Amino acid sequence: MSAPADEPGNPAHAIFERFLRARECQEVLGCFGELCQRLGLQGNGLQLYHGLKDSLNYWSAKALWSKLDKKAGHKDYNQGTACASTKCLVVGAGPCGLRAAIELALLGARVVLLEKRDSFSRNNVLHLWPFTIHDLRALGAKKFYGRFCTGTLDHISIRQLQLILLKVALLLGVEVHINVHFKGLVPPTGKAGGQGGWRAVLQPGSSPLSHYEFDVLISAGGGKFVPEGFKRKETRGKLAIGITTNFINRHSQAEVEVAEISGVARIYNQKFFQNLYNKTGIDLENIVYYKDDTHYFVMTAKKQSLLKKGVILQDKADIESLLSPENVNQDALLSYAKEAANFSTNYRLPDLEFAVNHRDLPDVDVFDFTCMTRSENAALVREHNGTRVLLGLVGDCLVEPFWPLGTGVARGFLAAFDAAWMVRRWAAGTPPLEVLAERESIYQLLSQTSPDNTNKNISQYSIDPATRYPNINLQAIKASQVRDLYLVGMVEVDHKRKSDNRLSTAVSGDTYEELLSWCQASTAGYHGVAVTDFTTSWTSGLALCALIHRFRPDLVDFDSLDRQDPIRTHQMMLDTAEQELGIQPVLSSTEMATMAEPDRLGLITYLSQFYEAFKTSPEAEEVSKKPLSPRGTRGAILFLSKLQKSRNLTHKRVQDSAQKDSEAKRSRRDTELDAGLDGDTLDGAYEPPQTTTMDPGQLPARGESSDACYFCGRRVYILERASAEGRFFHRGCFQCRQCGATLRLGDYTFDEEDGHFYCSLHYPNLPSMDLPRDEPPALPDGDAAATHPPSDAGSPCVSPEEGAPGLPQPLQAAPQPAGEPGAVEDAADAGNMEKQELLAQPQGDVMEEEGPRPDPQGAAVEGEESRSRRKIILTPLEKLSLSTLNLTSGAEPEPPPKPARLRLQAAPEVLPAPWRGQDAWEEEEIAVEEGRWLQAGEEEEEEEEEEGTDLGIMAESCLDLGEEEKYPTWKRTLTRRAREAQMKRFCKAQAIQRRLEEIEVTFRELEQQGIKLEKLLRDEEGTLADQKTQWMNQLLYLVQKKNSLMSEESDLMITVQELKLEEQQWQLDQKLRCYMNREESLKTPEDRAAEQKILVQLLDVVNKRNVLIHMQEEKRLSELQA
Repeated sequence: MSAPADEPGNPAHAIFERFLRARECQEVLGCFGELCQRLGLQGNGLQLYHGLKDSLNYWSAKALWSKLDKKAGHKDYNQGTACASTKCLVVGAGPCGLRAAIELALLGARVVLLEKRDSFSRNNVLHLWPFTIHDLRALGAKKFYGRFCTGTLDHISIRQLQLILLKVALLLGVEVHINVHFKGLVPPTGKAGGQGGWRAVLQPGSSPLSHYEFDVLISAGGGKFVPEGFKRKETRGKLAIGITTNFINRHSQAEVEVAEISGVARIYNQKFFQNLYNKTGIDLENIVYYKDDTHYFVMTAKKQSLLKKGVILQDKADIESLLSPENVNQDALLSYAKEAANFSTNYRLPDLEFAVNHRDLPDVDVFDFTCMTRSENAALVREHNGTRVLLGLVGDCLVEPFWPLGTGVARGFLAAFDAAWMVRRWAAGTPPLEVLAERESIYQLLSQTSPDNTNKNISQYSIDPATRYPNINLQAIKASQVRDLYLVGMVEVDHKRKSDNRLSTAVSGDTYEELLSWCQASTAGYHGVAVTDFTTSWTSGLALCALIHRFRPDLVDFDSLDRQDPIRTHQMMLDTAEQELGIQPVLSSTEMATMAEPDRLGLITYLSQFYEAFKTSPEAEEVSKKPLSPRGTRGAILFLSKLQKSRNLTHKRVQDSAQKDSEAKRSRRDTELDAGLDGDTLDGAYEPPQTTTMDPGQLPARGESSDACYFCGRRVYILERASAEGRFFHRGCFQCRQCGATLRLGDYTFDEEDGHFYCSLHYPNLPSMDLPRDEPPALPDGDAAATHPPSDAGSPCVSPEEGAPGLPQPLQAAPQPAGEPGAVEDAADAGNMEKQELLAQPQGDVMEEEGPRPDPQGAAVEGEESRSRRKIILTPLEKLSLSTLNLTSGAEPEPPPKPARLRLQAAPEVLPAPWRGQDAWEEEEIAVEEGRWLQAGEEEEEEEEEEGTDLGIMAESCLDLGEEEKYPTWKRTLTRRAREAQMKRFCKAQAIQRRLEEIEVTFRELEQQGIKLEKLLRDEEGTLADQKTQWMNQLLYLVQKKNSLMSEESDLMITVQELKLEEQQWQLDQKLRCYMNREESLKTPEDRAAEQKILVQLLDVVNKRNVLIHMQEEKRLSELQA
């Protein structure tokens, strides 16, 4: 053995330092092999680690050993003996496979890791949750990569993460073999045959590992590789095409100053993407930008945009063929990605040059994530000839991550910890079925995990699931439920997918007869009403009136109905049910009044919605004198229906007001030019359109037929049918007239003059928000933004959708005198139209309203005196003003206390505007409260570690001062929190978007089944009555499924409204701080006026959020009561 490595001149020091700094996989393996040879060390596992630690005693190595010793000393590892007799094979050297191998090594197992590649070449950047940052620091990540998550960074490239984990794994004795492909398992033949354990089929077959026998196999080979015996299930959304690209990062000052984009989504920031499309023709759903070794962009592109820009050469139905290399123009793809990157960063990244991938080609990739797959179970046991092997999954082959959520590596690490805990239990002799049941109980939680619902004390995380998942029930699944996961003998894999038997198995009972009986009982006792069928009994409209009156007598005056006009009666009831109960019409009033036999299916479908909303016995309802509300499943639809109605009224008032203003201005101008011109002629010319718009009942093509689509004119079957503004159509045809965006209930506008539907951004006759073609979007950072601070509408960081600051917001929601019933004060009646109008103010279109503007300061005083909720609402602004005073103080203050939470929980939005250009590396780490980041002692260690690290240029991009100052730690803490809030908003929006797309796909499947049933039911010839009843019950089952999906969709759309308000509040807060942080003596009168205007707008948004949350709380209570 060579001399001790701490002696002067020992070359082991230099080899170890080269190992620490190695930047390629083969270089790491080569340096480690050379180090072990120099030190004369052999073997594996923790024995090798202790040999390295004893041989390398100089100061730099000892700092790393102290961290690893602290990690290995945890009680879960039992001093490295918990799995001392266990032999493991890990397939895949991705981040999750390496992380699992490290945990198994710490448990004392022998760990062999296979990787089919010989290089780490993925530049793509991963978002890290707080616990993953803490976990990697505990493994000594900064010793290997000094720039790891310094400052406010919370991401790392896949390649760098793999290098860090590979080095740790090697030091802990993991045997790593590259260029080896895993092809399957070889069952044991028995000890008599010379093979007593499980082995792997490898390529090349000459690999010495072909004879390695193991007890545990952990697969981390990616989503396309899953060992035999595991079943996969798939969730499918609409076509989703992703693009990733990496540009060379030269770490220049100009590059450092460009702000990252934690995520911007069309669902709440439509204006930015509309500006992008107007200028470049690029149409995206979202975009993310991170800086690491490269400038990394990832985006979701729309297929039509890719076709128009020539990226995709031919449109094909098959996704694999659509994105095949021969159907993608690489040059057009490069241009597309580069233009999107330039526009989103305001063209501030100088000389963008593509990084190269492992094939020495520009690092741009286009991929499909329409289908997301996951394993039905996380582990199984196979037994053959009396020998068992435990199989576990981690990483993408367990749950394929949805990239916009940034959950891949975090949930992958959690799964790695869970797998290690499973192996620990296996090695301890726990019965196999108990091991599997416990693993599946933990696996149930994985897909729902987030930084918010996992334990906050991340410093205590370990492989023990109780340290990570609060209130976990490890016996949620019993051993008897996982018997099918214990496989004996050879496994026959059935690759065929299960057929959908929902129609034949899910329908139970006679739904048709139940519905008829319920209608009869609910309408009994009403004069002139006798329900015997679903045709002639309903033509007069009295039966429908009686049904509504039974449950909501406050909505219908049954005795005053005009029995001679059934069409009018039906129209009134249809409108009442839609606006007050959230029940969408299926037939027109004319069809209801005539009720021909073919319309019977539509009536049954319509009445089934009442049944679902009020399906309790009439006797039970008579006990309560209070009118019943629809069950929670329809509450969201009701809320969106009212919101949509008030939004339409608001747009109409704005349109009429703008028309009158234009008319008056034109009249005055013409009078000045020609004193002899009679102004009455001009006024008279505008009377007809005013008359038309003021009477929404005079609508062409309303209420005639529900069978023809309002947009395409083709047949609309019952399960396909959707309605809005009295028009019936296919769900797929409900699109914005101008941009073709998909419209949904509660998120559209309707022009009664031209009869067209629009998204909120393209509603006609409103001030346009589009940027000029030659004007790039202004970012809330950097010099351009500092020169003109308000001109940020259209950037991804300051939402374009929420309005241009140059135009004042509508002021219906502004603070009112104490004597007037304000929208927020009227908390007793959540359905009050004032609240709906408050929420319905145009969010994407900001326009000027007639009348004097109330004084914000006076409004604040009134709010203090009126003892209303306005006093609470103003509290964060007062706190904001107080915290602003600290920004310019001479001495650095202590980190401010956590801001008080309002009912609307808007704490993240009342933070100082994030100075986002600081993503160069800093010397200090940030200690954040609540245990989510580093403890004080660990922060001191990090400061020591960062000595000697290359420091980037600190970019002080404060909007208001534009001058550099010392960057206090508490400011960086607030910056980090603000970025967390932005990332959380983006992830929530992407989860909603994905679920909406999955719902849309499920809708199409239901529609296809419903069309078949409807055709069968309409064909009466030669069909037995029992068969038709069965088909009817099946159709009603599909209707119930559709209604349930509509309710879920409406719940999601309410959350979308909330996200839009959160985004708007965040932007306004930034603008307000821009002005408030200026010296009062330096403010111009225009600055003060703009500051007061933004303050009023901010109050307006807070009021809207308050109302929305109050509505959601009432909906929740109604669901509990139901």
